[in-house]
Parts: sequence; C-alpha cells; structure tokens
Amino acid sequence: MTLPRFGFVSVHDRPLADGVSAEADWMASAAATGRATAHLWRGEPGLVVPRSCTRLPGWPAAARAHRVLVRASGGGVVPQGPGLLNLSLVWRAEAAVPRDTETIYHALCGELAGALARLGIAAAPQAVAGSFCDGRHNLAVAGRKLAGTAQSWRRIHGAPVVLAHALIIVDADPRELTSLANAFEHDLGSGRQYRAEVLTSVAHAGWHAQGRAPPPDLEARLCMALAERLAHVIPPREIAA
Repeated sequence: MTLPRFGFVSVHDRPLADGVSAEADWMASAAATGRATAHLWRGEPGLVVPRSCTRLPGWPAAARAHRVLVRASGGGVVPQGPGLLNLSLVWRAEAAVPRDTETIYHALCGELAGALARLGIAAAPQAVAGSFCDGRHNLAVAGRKLAGTAQSWRRIHGAPVVLAHALIIVDADPRELTSLANAFEHDLGSGRQYRAEVLTSVAHAGWHAQGRAPPPDLEARLCMALAERLAHVIPPREIAA
C-alpha cells in the first residue's frame, strides 16, 4: 500500500478550532463515500496530546492551564498555531488492521521532501532526539526536525480508513514551540522536556540560514508545492472554511 492520488487538495484559510474533530469528520466521509481527500490546514494556538496524558496525576491542572485537544492515537505533545501547517491525507483501506505502515511513512516523507526540494530545501527522514513528538519518520534538515508524521487506522461503520498526518514548521519560532510544550509537560508532571535547538523551520532552512529573508507568501508557496505533489488536478486555490 502507498499513498493514493487525490483529485485536489483543500487549503483551509481559517484556522480550525478543533483539528482532531475535523480529521474524524474527514475519516467518516471517506468511509461513507470511498473518496480520498487531502487537507492543508492550521490549528488555533494550543496543544494536541495523546489520550495517555489524561491518565497522569497532573492532567487536571495541565488541562486548566493550557488549551489542549486530546487525540485517540499515540505519540507525544504537538503544538498548534501560527507558523505551523498540517497536512491530513485520508482514504479508505482494504483492512482496518494496520499494514504496510512503513511503506506509507516512506511515501509520505517522500512527498514532503519532494515539495521542500522545490523550495531549495534538502530534507530526509530521521529521529531527532530532544524534539517534541519524536519518531523515526520525522523529516529533518541537517539533523534538525522540520516536520513530524503520524498514522491512524480506524474502522468506521464497517469501512477501514487511514489517516496520514504531517505537521510542518513553516516559520514558527522553535523556542516558543518548545517552551509551550515544556510548560505543559511540567504542569503534567511527566518528566519530559524538549530542546529548541534540535528544531528548524522552512523559513530558517531555506532562507535565514543563508542570510536571506523568506518571501511573504512562504506558506502559500509550500501549499502549492505540496498540492502539486499530491493531486491530479491543481485548482488555483481550493478554499474551505
């Protein structure tokens, strides 16, 4: 199994208040219609955390102190907000039991790396110790994490559905992202802490590192590069609320 081709990519101009619920709705739609869909979106400022966080003693205090959304899948703490771009790919699978997950991760990282290459950035998958929500299928530039990826498999009304997700640091400040994640982990009492210096961004990797200012339409350029990698037909811009 690998990634399907998508008829178009929906670019959501307004930040989504609840990206977790939105992805659940997209998965339900794929189960009902059989149509693969792709979405590029930003979330409102806050954190998305795995359900395991809710079982820790510090959860009530951490949940009061931070804007938090809880997802059913595993992984770690993931910031949301300005300067961060989410890619959600949803399609109906042959079985709800995860299979060929490595192939999907390889294909997802390949499409992300191909889009970044169009912006002059060479990225490759690797684990990055000290980064939030670390995993073998991060996308890194010179050893510093630029994007993280994840998968979720569900059976919805009898239909197996796959969600492949990526979070890309476009021009958000790694120090602010890390500070937010660390504050939550501290309030949670998890004992986990992260390091800002192991992160990078599209803006830094492609422009700041060369002493140049990134273009004002950087996010739009990245969205177009991703859409052209993933879709059969690229409209000028598919707008969704």
